Amino acid sequence: MANFAKPDVPRFSVDVYQNEYLPEGGSQVDAIVTVTATGGGTLGGALTTPGRPSAAVAVMVDCSGSMDHPPAKMRGAWEATAAAIDTLRDGTRFAVVGGTHVAQEVYPGGGRLAVADPTTREQAKQALRRLSAGGGTAIGTWLRLADRLLSAADVTIRHGILLTDGRNEHESPADLRATLDACAGRFTCDARGVGTDWDVKEVTGIASALLGTADIVADPAGLAADFTRMMETAMGKEVADVALRVWTPVGAAIRFVKQVAPAVEDLTHRRTEAGPRAGDYPTGSWGDESRDYHLSVTVPPAGLGQEMLAARVSLVVPQPDGTVQNLGAQGLVRAVWTDDMAASTAMSPQVAHYTGQAELAQVIQQGIDMRKAGDFDGATAKLGRAVQLANASGNADTAKLLAKVVDVVDAATGTVRLKTRVTEADEMTLETRSTKTVRVKK
Repeated sequence: MANFAKPDVPRFSVDVYQNEYLPEGGSQVDAIVTVTATGGGTLGGALTTPGRPSAAVAVMVDCSGSMDHPPAKMRGAWEATAAAIDTLRDGTRFAVVGGTHVAQEVYPGGGRLAVADPTTREQAKQALRRLSAGGGTAIGTWLRLADRLLSAADVTIRHGILLTDGRNEHESPADLRATLDACAGRFTCDARGVGTDWDVKEVTGIASALLGTADIVADPAGLAADFTRMMETAMGKEVADVALRVWTPVGAAIRFVKQVAPAVEDLTHRRTEAGPRAGDYPTGSWGDESRDYHLSVTVPPAGLGQEMLAARVSLVVPQPDGTVQNLGAQGLVRAVWTDDMAASTAMSPQVAHYTGQAELAQVIQQGIDMRKAGDFDGATAKLGRAVQLANASGNADTAKLLAKVVDVVDAATGTVRLKTRVTEADEMTLETRSTKTVRVKK
């Protein structure tokens, strides 16, 4: 394990967990890479110029006509946004965007960001009181306005919070996709769906593209607490645009790179080339936290007793001048060929655990899609497998969500029956939170 440590900046470390032994002719190497940042949220420092503001935040509030049905949704959105504003650190740049089929600046206006202090917080909350529901939904316009506002700020962290209660019916999926592609890497964004009339895949897709979190708030009364937690987390971020840099030797190839904790997120296709045999995978913004990544590499087979470096993992942050800052933390993934069958066939506990967690997320999604399509036998099989995986890995939260969709006969074998009556909120909650994982017990 290597550490990067300087006064007043976060410290990063990398740990690698793997079974490095391969049988003769073996070519697949798997490792769990744990990245930990400490000091970022507590020391108040950042990889930035002293005195530079640390964060800018844009809160995007759905103001479409459906937010008035029932009125509690609009009231909950106002209260939640007000709570988020109260959570802002003094000096944070911020704006509130009202979203319908167009995007409007609610506060401060004029293409500007406000600077958080007691006066601007109160002004922003007064502006929120003037919000009313009406119009359609075109989420891409909200994100593009947030991007324009945030990009004008010379800050370390740029973050968005997006709330919607409906489907993105006033722009095409291609338009939203183009917006997400344009905004990716420019700011992170947490997305929330309130009620049950929104599309899970749209909301989770937004969060995934912008390296944020997604969740459901079925009851508008829960919005304020959720927004407060999101903003507290955003205020704890100190380093933006951290990339996992993976180098592989000649003849080796990356099979995939996935974040596997705290949630499953496939980063494989987000690679940007970073010199000979190296690529960068985006991880977003960091505070005091730890995340796990599953790295799978194919290497050229070698003879018994041979060993090689299969991959080298480091952490980098891009700089304004086009260079990158290497954070100094590094992990090595090795391959050793052996005729010891016990050694070469043993799976690393960490790799086994997260392979199961990734499958759990996948079979939940498949099971829900099959249930919606009327394939009840297929849904039963997939959701039964999900129950079995959740039980084996100790993922109690997911097990509880599954139990609202299926009757569990035997968790160990995955024997279940589909419930005849499932509330839309329960099904959407399971789908939205299906990628959340539990960490391996070390």
